[in-house]
Amino acid sequence: MKFCLLIIVLLVPAAFNAYGQYSEAQNPDSVINQATHDTSGVNYLVVTAVKVTFNNANSGRIIAEKALDLAQELNYKRGQAEALIVLSMSFQFLGDYPQSIRSALDAIAINKEMKDPFSEITNLSSVGLVYLNLGQYTQAWQYLKSALEIDKDINGTYTSGFALSIFGDAYNYLNKPDSAFYFYKMAYEKMNRYHKEGIHSPGFILQHLGGGYAQKKEYDSALKYYNESILFSNRIGDKLNTSTTQVKIADIFENKQQYDSAFFYSRQAMENAQALQGKREMMEAGNSLAGLFRKKQKIDSVLFYLEIANEMKDSLYGPDKLNRMQLLVLQEQQNQTKLEQKQEQYRNRIRYAALISGLGVFLLLVFILLRNNQRKRKSNELLQKEKRNVEKAYSELKSAQQQLIQSEKMASLGELTAGIAHEIQNPLNFVNNFSEVNKELLEELKTERSKPEEERDDHLQNDLIRNVMDNSEKINYHGQRASSIIKGMLQHSRKSTGQKVLTDINALCDEYLRLSYHGLRAKDKSFNVKYETEFDPAIGKISLVPQDIGRVILNLINNAFYAALLPAEEKFRDAERKRDPTVWVSTKREGDKILITIRDNGPGIPDAIKDKIFQPFFTTKPAGQGTGLGLSLSYDIVKVHGGEIKVKSLSGGKTGTEFIIQLPVA
Repeated sequence: MKFCLLIIVLLVPAAFNAYGQYSEAQNPDSVINQATHDTSGVNYLVVTAVKVTFNNANSGRIIAEKALDLAQELNYKRGQAEALIVLSMSFQFLGDYPQSIRSALDAIAINKEMKDPFSEITNLSSVGLVYLNLGQYTQAWQYLKSALEIDKDINGTYTSGFALSIFGDAYNYLNKPDSAFYFYKMAYEKMNRYHKEGIHSPGFILQHLGGGYAQKKEYDSALKYYNESILFSNRIGDKLNTSTTQVKIADIFENKQQYDSAFFYSRQAMENAQALQGKREMMEAGNSLAGLFRKKQKIDSVLFYLEIANEMKDSLYGPDKLNRMQLLVLQEQQNQTKLEQKQEQYRNRIRYAALISGLGVFLLLVFILLRNNQRKRKSNELLQKEKRNVEKAYSELKSAQQQLIQSEKMASLGELTAGIAHEIQNPLNFVNNFSEVNKELLEELKTERSKPEEERDDHLQNDLIRNVMDNSEKINYHGQRASSIIKGMLQHSRKSTGQKVLTDINALCDEYLRLSYHGLRAKDKSFNVKYETEFDPAIGKISLVPQDIGRVILNLINNAFYAALLPAEEKFRDAERKRDPTVWVSTKREGDKILITIRDNGPGIPDAIKDKIFQPFFTTKPAGQGTGLGLSLSYDIVKVHGGEIKVKSLSGGKTGTEFIIQLPVA
C-alpha cells in the first residue's frame, strides 16, 4: 500500500508550479469546479486527488474519478494512467482490493501502450503489494519480479526504490527477515542517490528500514528512522504513512514496557487512520490498542477496539471481496491467454514470412555457391601447396629452435665444468696431501717399530697411529666431497626425468652459486665479484625437480655476475666508483611460498625492455655471447612447478636488478 507515496514525489511538485499551494480543507466539489477543461486541469485534479487521498480516501477517490473522466474525454493517455493509479491507491485505503487491482492493471496497459517503463514499475509493484496483503504470494512474486526486470532493462530508476521496498515486504511475508532487511537497505540507498536533485527518501522507505532494525531488536536505530519517516510524512500531509509508523513505534514501546508512550502512539495512529478512512490502518491501530488495554485488563476497551479491528478485517477480506478477487484473477488469466494467443499468431506470421525469405536467400546462395565452386577448387589446390611449404618451413624452424635450446643447455653445462673442476681440485689436493703425510707417518712408525723393544717410545707410536687415523678420516671426507660434486654434475648434465624429489633449497642455491663463481673465475682470471648469502634455515625441504630448478638458479646467478660487472648509468656513475661488484643470494619462506632472491648491483634493466626479457631469443648481450633462451626456459620451468618469476629494478639512489623466484611449498 505504501508504494503510493511515489505519486506525491513525482506529481505534487508539478502541480504546485502550476496552481500553487492548496488547502487540505477543500472538498471534492470545490476542487472539481476549479479544474480547467484541458490537460492542465487533469494534472491539477490528479495531484490534488493524491493530496486529498492521504487525508480522506473517499474524497480522493471522487476527485480521481473526475480526473479519469476528463482525461478520457480529452484522450489524454498519461492523465488516464495517473488517474487510474490514484484510484487504485484510494480503493486500497478504502479496502476495495479487487477494484484497486483492476485500476492498476488498466494503468499498466496504458503504460505499455505509451512505452513508459517508469510508471509501469510503480503500477506492477502496487499490484504485487495488494496480492501480498491478500496472502496470494504466487501472483505477488509474478508482478514484483516483472517490475525489477523492467528496472534492470532501463539501468536503474528512482521508481525502482519502491519496487525494492515492496520486494522486502514479500520476504517478510515469507518470514525471511534477513532478506527483507537487505532489500530495505538497497531501496534506501537507491533513493538517497537523488538527494542532489532535491528529492528526499520518502517516508515509507524510512519506515521499512526502521522496521528492519526493529526485527533485529536494534530499537534505537528503528526509532531514528521511524521519527524521520513521520517528519517526512507530516511535511506532505501523509496520514497513511504516519498512522502505520505510529503503530510500529507503539509496538517498540510496548516491547520496552513503556506503556504510556505505547498508548500515546497507538491513539495517534487510530486518529490518523480514521481521518484517512484507511481500513487496514484502522485494523492495525485497533489491534494495537486492544493488546495494550488487555495488559491493563480493561475488558470494555479491549472489546471496543477488537470490534473495530474485526469490522475492518471483514471489510478487507470478507467472502464478497475474495469472490471478486477470484473472478478478477480468472479474468486476468483469460486476458493473458488471449494475449499469448495473439502473440503466437503474430510470431507464426513472422516465421512464415521468414521462411519464404529464407527460401529465396537459400536459392540465391545455391546459385552463387555453384558458380564459385570451381574457383574454390583451384584456390584450394594453391592453398594446399602453400600449406605444405609452410609446414616444411615450420618443421625446419622447430628443429632450429630445438638445436638452440640444446645449445643453451650445453652452454650452461660448459660454464659449470670449469667450476666443477675447481671444486673437485680442492678435495683432491687434500686427499693427495694427507696421503703423503700418512706415508711419512707410517715410515716413521715403521722405523720406531724396528728398534729394540726397550728403546721404543710407546707414546710416540700411539701419536703416529692417531695421526694416521685422523688423516684417513679427512681423506675419506674429501673423497666423499669430490664424489658428491661429480654426482651433482651428472645430475645436471643428464636429461631431466621430471621426477620431483624432496630437495634442500638452501644447499641447492649454495652449490650452484659456488659452481657459477668458480666457473667464471676459471674462464676469466680477472673476474672479481663478491657474493653474499642469507639462507632461511626454517625452509626445510620441498618437492621439486632439482636438475630443472638448479638450471634456473644457475642461469640467474650467471646473469647477475655478468650484470654486476657492467658500467653504471651516468646518474649513478660517481656512486658506483665506490662500490664493489656484488651478488646477493637469499632464501625466505612466506606462508605457503618459498622465495629465492638473486640481486646484483649492476646498472639495472631499463623499463623499456623489462616486459621483453622473458621472450624467447631476446638478449641484451653482445652478438655471440647469448642465445636469448636462458630466461625464457627459466620462466617455463618455474611455471611448470606452479611458481612464478618476478623482476624489478632497484630505485632510491641504488642500482641493480632483483629476480625473485616464488615456489609453492606443497
